[in-house]
Amino acid sequence: MKNKVDDIKSNISDIFELPKEIVMDLPKITMIGNMQILVTNHKGIIEYTKEIIRINTNSGVIKITGSDMYLKTILSEEIIISGLIEKLEFLY
Repeated sequence: MKNKVDDIKSNISDIFELPKEIVMDLPKITMIGNMQILVTNHKGIIEYTKEIIRINTNSGVIKITGSDMYLKTILSEEIIISGLIEKLEFLY
């Protein structure tokens, strides 16, 4: 049932040219080199160390691995992570 609803939302997004991340409540990730990641539409932080940051989203968990990482900005809809980013994973 959920896949059918997601398909309908995706089609509506395409028809009206609306951003999928807003219509389907998906995270949007913007990466600047290996130095910074911006995650919008998150649901909170699960784990936070200098080496691992895990962020909860409606579509699963985003796991960021690196070194000397820190939260530059954290807002209700946006997180900016800086440091040396080595790996980005989606865990479902």
